[in-house]
Amino acid sequence: MATKAIVVLLVGLMLASVCLADAQQPGKFHRIGILVPNTAALFSNNADALRQGLRELGYVEGQNLGIEYRYAEGDLNWLPVLAAELVRLKVNVIVASSSAAVSAARDATKEIPIIFSTTGDPVARGLVASLERPGGNITGVTLANSELYGKRLELLKEIVPRLSLAAILFNPTDLGANIGMKEAGESGKALGIRIESLGVRHANDIDRAFESAAKLKVDALTFIHHPPITTYPTRVVELAVKSRLPAIYASTEWCESGGLMSYGRSFPDTHRRLAVYVDKILKGTKPSDLPVERWTKLKLVINLKTATQIGLTIPQSMLYRADKVIK
Repeated sequence: MATKAIVVLLVGLMLASVCLADAQQPGKFHRIGILVPNTAALFSNNADALRQGLRELGYVEGQNLGIEYRYAEGDLNWLPVLAAELVRLKVNVIVASSSAAVSAARDATKEIPIIFSTTGDPVARGLVASLERPGGNITGVTLANSELYGKRLELLKEIVPRLSLAAILFNPTDLGANIGMKEAGESGKALGIRIESLGVRHANDIDRAFESAAKLKVDALTFIHHPPITTYPTRVVELAVKSRLPAIYASTEWCESGGLMSYGRSFPDTHRRLAVYVDKILKGTKPSDLPVERWTKLKLVINLKTATQIGLTIPQSMLYRADKVIK
């Protein structure tokens, strides 16, 4: 009996030691990299939303999570360099905040999972095999809606009934922007609106694009939202107002900065959603097993103060439909 008691005691001590050792093991620390084509200031709301989503899932910076930010400051040529840095740091996941950033990350690694937030069709851009079965190491959230450009042109025509010529500012060096430009052209043709494309490759092209729009006597403006256009939103909005041109943008943030009208998603909302993808991947799910989510929550926002500034009357019927009216 004494021998049996001693054995039981030893086993108990061994189990206690194991439990104690396990309790003393620190939790696993994860590192994620965030690749952004624009500046830290412009991305701050998106970063806050992503961090909030991660906190709600139990990830706390400095405790079990480290975040490496890399900003291209509007120069897409820097994205491959920054992506390579994140790969060398051996982050567990890369969050890419644009199709150009996804492409740079994809070229830098085939092993590290990449989660994206894009505004175009990731299948057409060659980022994933399909939305349902993305394949490879890439997945995320997309606003893959080829009808969106047509809807924005429709809204412009509703507030400018005479609209026959619209200018679209875009970056011709960006593959995604070129695809978007093609979709916009097809939508314009269907609506009887002639589209004039104005290339914006560098920051100093923005002013020249507005000068060209004035010479062409366009009736309204819209944009393919990629750098450098998205890098200088204040300048873009100021020039649109100064030119007294009705313009429609891609997200609420533009209207809050003085833009006339926007129709599209909330970028912070989609980045908060990315936290769910990060969590699943950190817990072992493969990107190829996570379908790409098509974002469908679109908002119409109108800035009445800007409408007054450019001498435009917004139809009451549109104001009733708006999700938000800024006065």
